[in-house]
Amino acid sequence: MNAQLTSVEIQELQQLLQNDTPAQHALTTLQQHNGNLEASFDALWQEKVGTTDYSRGKKSILQLTLDEIRAEICGDDGLRGTIKEYTKNPGSSSLLNSIIGSLVAVAAVHGIPIDGAIATIVVLYIIKIGINVLCKYTEPDSEAK
Repeated sequence: MNAQLTSVEIQELQQLLQNDTPAQHALTTLQQHNGNLEASFDALWQEKVGTTDYSRGKKSILQLTLDEIRAEICGDDGLRGTIKEYTKNPGSSSLLNSIIGSLVAVAAVHGIPIDGAIATIVVLYIIKIGINVLCKYTEPDSEAK
């Protein structure tokens, strides 16, 4: 899924996160890529890590990153709940900053080198597609019980 933010959404986020330098960098990158979250993630990843080709099939680096941390994000009721709470109150900069900070910590535990700017893009992607869509594949199989 190639999620995209509108210029209005980007402007609203710039106001919401005006004191967050990494988030502002992410939002500027989003503007440069016409709101395309995947292209913005790739650009920030290339800037930080230096490569965007991991030759693991047709998945993007964003999708590979999400695959690595999906179980942690979806299995962490606190983080998942905060994301759901933010979607009900999208004007809360403290909730959004909390989600971004939590994602940086989760990624670090998994050895994924993301900073605040990259985490901002990942969080915006998750919010855009919906936490339930992201976590759909990590729900326990009720028939397996």
